[in-house]
Amino acid sequence: MKSILLGAFGPTEIILVVAVLLIFFGGKKIPQLMKGIGQGIKEFKQAKDGSPEPEKTPVEKQVQ
Repeated sequence: MKSILLGAFGPTEIILVVAVLLIFFGGKKIPQLMKGIGQGIKEFKQAKDGSPEPEKTPVEKQVQ
């Protein structure tokens, strides 16, 4: 029996999800949403591994 979540997403489903995201959030909010998700994943991995937060580069300091 094929798992529902593993490898079940085809191109049609991916296009549908992207279209729904565009409708709900709009084109301007999606990069902010993805950035937030990426930061959350990074923080989760750091907390899981027990490693301290890495030092920020000068470019990252300047952006904030």
